[in-house]
Amino acid sequence: MTSAVLHNQTYSEMAVGQTATLVKQLTQNDITLFGYMSGDINPAHFNREYAKNTMFKDVIAHGMWSGSLISTVLGTQLPGPGTIYLAQSLKFSRPVYIGDEITVTVTVIEKKEKNRLVLECKCVNQKNEIVTAGTAEVIAPSEKLTIDAPVLTSPVFVQESASSIN
Repeated sequence: MTSAVLHNQTYSEMAVGQTATLVKQLTQNDITLFGYMSGDINPAHFNREYAKNTMFKDVIAHGMWSGSLISTVLGTQLPGPGTIYLAQSLKFSRPVYIGDEITVTVTVIEKKEKNRLVLECKCVNQKNEIVTAGTAEVIAPSEKLTIDAPVLTSPVFVQESASSIN
């Protein structure tokens, strides 16, 4: 089996209007791993009985889960490896539920001095409703990189079932 390879795009290769996308479906395992990693064990993410009495009526993803998908695009695609993340503004417009398919789109909206880029960041669900949106500022790499992607194994295994939620 051949491992995946990551390629970046240098600042000089970047153009206003250039985009990259990522599609990811939220699973219970994503919520559990995000809670484990972040320490955010808010019952809105883990306890179905609690969540059904909230405005969302069911467990939802951590808001920063969609923010982390934006980071994924920036660090692996546009500009990719070698990118330095400087700033991010986000607005969370809708909840993300288990099973929702989120499409992340990152678009270059401004090229600045010193290899800096401003990017529009948008996450939409399968109904094309914006769930998260904002802007990011990064320093784009000046040198071309091609690097083997690491193979990750999960430190926590969670069975994909409703029994993972109280």
